Amino acid sequence: MVKKKSIYPYLLVAPALLIILCVVFIPVVNAIGMSFQSYDLRRPQDIQFIGLQNYVEAFQDKLFWRALGKTVIWVVAGVGFQFLFGFILALLLNKKFRGRGVVRAVSLIPWVTPGVLIGLMWRWMYDGNFGVINDLLKKMHLITENIPFLSQTNTAFPSVILTIVWQGIPFFALMILAGLQGIPEELYEAADIDGATRLQKLFRITIPSIKNTIYITALLRIIWVANSVDVIFNMTEGGPAYSSQTLSVYIFNKGNALNLGYASAMAILLALVLSVVAIPYLISTFREEDA
Repeated sequence: MVKKKSIYPYLLVAPALLIILCVVFIPVVNAIGMSFQSYDLRRPQDIQFIGLQNYVEAFQDKLFWRALGKTVIWVVAGVGFQFLFGFILALLLNKKFRGRGVVRAVSLIPWVTPGVLIGLMWRWMYDGNFGVINDLLKKMHLITENIPFLSQTNTAFPSVILTIVWQGIPFFALMILAGLQGIPEELYEAADIDGATRLQKLFRITIPSIKNTIYITALLRIIWVANSVDVIFNMTEGGPAYSSQTLSVYIFNKGNALNLGYASAMAILLALVLSVVAIPYLISTFREEDA
């Protein structure tokens, strides 16, 4: 007897699929279409199909390659330090101490704070005239004169990287902490009996046990940080002299200037670059499911 399939499960996921269709799929298809057009809202009468011209223009654009290089530095430095300090914070929060619950809750504040607010807050902190960072450095006798951190080409980009690192540490800490709590205590007890050192337990038990958590978390942060606009735009708008302009900010600026065709083409190129990061994970996931 053939079992009749129920449509009930499909009805449950239908609202979510409809939202994804409206919010993600349709805009992506629309962006792909605009990337092949001269789609400049300042000259709506000139909107027409131009093939690959926007992509050719992007590859010939020096600012595009400069922004792409900045994006690589932005992602590697930002996500790298987020992981390093997030891993250390997770190890500390995994230990038992008085007030651990309060500390865990407070440590999430940078992550739950909106990016726009973080950008404005750190912009005021970096202010060359009244910023608290200059005041602290003066009190510590590290500087004698105020530094306009966000107005200098050699300090603006490191400043926004420090900000994104501060914002992303709690996310890594939270995800890694969840993985740490899933490691059986018996493994550490057996290692103690065998006389293993802390470093040996770290590299032989802890890290191998949470490697999938680390991989997924790093992948998500790479995608989010590469697409991040709010923090940089509210701090420097990509300046001064394009010194802090990543590719996502360059795309946003072009779109803000109503050159939607060129902005769409660069957005598609950024998506292709990020897919290089995601595809190996998807392949490994499908292989594990088939095994």
